[in-house]
Amino acid sequence: MEKELKCLLLDDELPGLTYLKMLCEQIPGLTVVKSFNDPSRFLEEFPALEFDLCILDIEMPQFDGLKVANLLQGKAVIFATAYKEYAAEAFDLNAVDYLRKPVSLDRLKRAIDKARIQIDAQQETSRFFSCNTDKGKALIPVDQLAWIGTSPMESRDKTAHLKDGTLLLLKNISFETLQLSLPKGTFVRINKQEMINLDIVRFFSHDQITTVLNLESGKALTLTLSERFREEFLRKVNS
Repeated sequence: MEKELKCLLLDDELPGLTYLKMLCEQIPGLTVVKSFNDPSRFLEEFPALEFDLCILDIEMPQFDGLKVANLLQGKAVIFATAYKEYAAEAFDLNAVDYLRKPVSLDRLKRAIDKARIQIDAQQETSRFFSCNTDKGKALIPVDQLAWIGTSPMESRDKTAHLKDGTLLLLKNISFETLQLSLPKGTFVRINKQEMINLDIVRFFSHDQITTVLNLESGKALTLTLSERFREEFLRKVNS
């Protein structure tokens, strides 16, 4: 059985968005997580949403769909537009496909099949996280990452704590980028300065997380769960 693909839709024209959503709902194995006709709202909300691909328009008032796609960092993108002149730029961004409006169901199905192939290939390599550290480029096994915190020396840097006690200084990387790069179902922000791998959670209360890791004193490592990130943490713990 094929894995369900989760999709976001973005088109500033509501009739076109409604039609595209209707087509998507007819494709087995594809679920529309959320559809947006306001690019500003899309940019605000997408970092916290779990999705595999995005289908978006290109020409939108005050927004360029090509620039929006550039922010999705590694997510599969399908463009659906009435204009043909952007095709070359779209494929420069490694877009899965470029659909001309009006989009037919058969053409959309073919694009989704291509997206599935690309996503499956990406997941084969998603067991590792590539990043810049103070010692050079590193390839970190994702399942070995325990938690990541803001560096006390430089807020643009982050300290990655591995399950074996190793520390790595990640250079000039934001939590927003980390959220896009790491598996969303496993890693979650818990406060303004930290995100964790849910694998290390032993207990939690409304404002504190007790982990399976121990400090040098032998006591369990505890981390703060802030109100701002509590809802997302609980949603992922219960999913």
